[in-house]
Amino acid sequence: MISREEFRQIKANGVWNQNTSLVQILGLCPLLAVTTNLVNGVMLSLATIVVMAISNAAVALLRNLIPHEIRIPVFILIVAALVTVVDLVFNAQFHDLYLVLGIFIPLIVTNCIVLARVEAFANKNPPLQSIFDGVFMGVGMLWTLALLGGLRELIGAGTLFSGIDMVFPALRPLQLLPTDYPGFLLTILPPGAFILLGCLIAWKNWVEARAAARKTGSQHSPLAAADRA
Repeated sequence: MISREEFRQIKANGVWNQNTSLVQILGLCPLLAVTTNLVNGVMLSLATIVVMAISNAAVALLRNLIPHEIRIPVFILIVAALVTVVDLVFNAQFHDLYLVLGIFIPLIVTNCIVLARVEAFANKNPPLQSIFDGVFMGVGMLWTLALLGGLRELIGAGTLFSGIDMVFPALRPLQLLPTDYPGFLLTILPPGAFILLGCLIAWKNWVEARAAARKTGSQHSPLAAADRA
């Protein structure tokens, strides 16, 4: 079983404190290449969440049976098997999107995020905690890629949810800016992704610094001092 405090810690680490994109700066290849729109970023993140959760569970269950010397090849084999399944599902169910994402679904096998969590967490913890770690690390990646993809799409083309019809045929993209909006090509290109990612990292650091300053101020306030007295 898992305690409430342990669950909260795993969730906070995955979604915010150890965010793979904003703190650990891992998986930059898909982050820069796929997030040209919101839908691509979300769908690749969902595929990664599935792989991370199941691979973490498998490694946690088998960790005592895997010789230490060959653990990395075994981990890669487990992840590769799961990615193959996800790749086939995308090809069968979302073929048009599969063609857009291209090589980046198979490249989940070598994604630093997946291998890092398998080695650093799942190889040392029970299955339930490992599943939650994989899910929440993936959720941290998901909201980051979704936000980055949404910003790039909105600034670059004036739309949102471009390509949603490849997932849900009945839906259509939103045209949020005027149809004569010329677009801003830089945000669609990798340099624009670098700039926006830097802005997101700066925003996260600002939020944490402000929260720390507020906490320090509250501890040194006259009311707090009176309470301690």
